[in-house]
Amino acid sequence: MGSITIRVTKGIDAVSERDAGFTAFFRSEYPGLVRTLFLVTRDREQARDIAQEAFVQLFARWVRISHYERPEAWVRRVGIRMAVRASKRERVRPLLERELDFATMPKAVDLDVIRAVGRLPASQRAAVALFYLEDRPVSEVAEVLGCSEMTAKVHLHRARKRLGEVLAEEESAEEFEDVP
Repeated sequence: MGSITIRVTKGIDAVSERDAGFTAFFRSEYPGLVRTLFLVTRDREQARDIAQEAFVQLFARWVRISHYERPEAWVRRVGIRMAVRASKRERVRPLLERELDFATMPKAVDLDVIRAVGRLPASQRAAVALFYLEDRPVSEVAEVLGCSEMTAKVHLHRARKRLGEVLAEEESAEEFEDVP
């Protein structure tokens, strides 16, 4: 029993040291990264969001990256890449919005359907959005989701089944609301 306690304690100590090291690193590097990203994005909130996402990615790899000679360079490289991509998207957005033809936009979607889709697992929601809202073939759905066509078909099948169940439940609940 004593050896198990020692191993668990050592594991907790290792996690505590890792977390303490990351926390100290975060506190020292976060403000500078936000300033740098602000210069790239010219948006303080977006810079903070991107910096946080870069640190989330760093935390997931902290055990390995903490041993790098310059881990601050790694987190800055990740943050700057994300900021540059975000800036490019923001630069293109006005052009795309001007080109939108509102007459060809899809009609309003039933709110019950939107709520029902929101109750699906993320992979099924993505498959439904790609297949039904974006009108993509199953092969493209699979490619975008990074899975086989069979898996994409399974996501769509399960989503349709679950949507039918959820919408039927909501419909029967509405019928009882009308009963005196």
